[in-house]
Amino acid sequence: MADEPLLRVEHLTTVFNLPGGTVPVVDDVSFEIRAGETLGLVGESGSGKSVTALSIMRLVQPPGRVAGGRLLFKGRDLSALDERAMREVRGADIALIFQEPMTALNPVFTIGDQIAETLLVHGRATRAEAAATAVELLDAVRIPDAASRVRDYPHQLSGGMRQRVLIAMALACRPALVIADEPTTALDVTIQAEILDLLRDMKARFHVSLLLITHDLGVIAETVDRVAVMYAGRIVETGPVRPVLRNPNHPYTRGLLASIPGGAPGQRLNAIEGSVPRLGALPSGCAFGPRCPDRFDACTTAPPPDYPTGVDHAAKCYLYNPHSAFRIPHSDASR
Repeated sequence: MADEPLLRVEHLTTVFNLPGGTVPVVDDVSFEIRAGETLGLVGESGSGKSVTALSIMRLVQPPGRVAGGRLLFKGRDLSALDERAMREVRGADIALIFQEPMTALNPVFTIGDQIAETLLVHGRATRAEAAATAVELLDAVRIPDAASRVRDYPHQLSGGMRQRVLIAMALACRPALVIADEPTTALDVTIQAEILDLLRDMKARFHVSLLLITHDLGVIAETVDRVAVMYAGRIVETGPVRPVLRNPNHPYTRGLLASIPGGAPGQRLNAIEGSVPRLGALPSGCAFGPRCPDRFDACTTAPPPDYPTGVDHAAKCYLYNPHSAFRIPHSDASR
């Protein structure tokens, strides 16, 4: 079907088998990414964002494992593929940009060899063609004097340049989907802006879809088309980026936005009271319930389902339950 999403994640659950029991780190997560769009996955550290990315790539290491759900990429269920078939997908159809370029790059090989290797592994070029393409890709990601720098080792590059190399590697095989996991976390503010601008440019130039994982709402506002807000392993709000940021529906999303610095000098910063619950000891109802200023009795009964709050906009919050006495009327959902 022409309107079929490029990637559809259905009820993904990833657990870690620990001595104290099985802990769900990604809990019944569903979302989709359409061809040509950028979806932002945002939340505090430890909310399950990176594990979601690793689950899509089938790279979760023991004691972690994907315990349930489906990963439909171009209509093909990735969770049903054997490891050999999955290796053909990684890098060629779906590429991952890691957040720590110094650990993601091999220190004993030149950056040109590492980019070329991506092409050679997937049979996309001869060795001579791969070497030439490596130079072209370094030039595309705005590394000056690419023909010379292609022979550099990772330690000879700055953090920003190493991140550009990872972007070049991710784009080498022209994948349909790129997952960028906190691609600007280790960089200073000016370099962050350059990398985000580069990602936008590369997305348009190479016609790829992008899953951008971050904890920075400023990055989300500047870069994505739709956003999914994650808390304690669950997605609590999804929607187009402007409605979500201008009129957040879930109390957690409202708390995140209210805690962004920007008030008058000397004014006390807003903060969400309490702390994120341990993933192995979530409350019986809404995971955000103990910290929520709007909680009421229903919030302790069971995790809330998605309730529609607008066009392509939904929140896991009992305030939007049409049968609740405490519900927010639909016309006021964008308060």
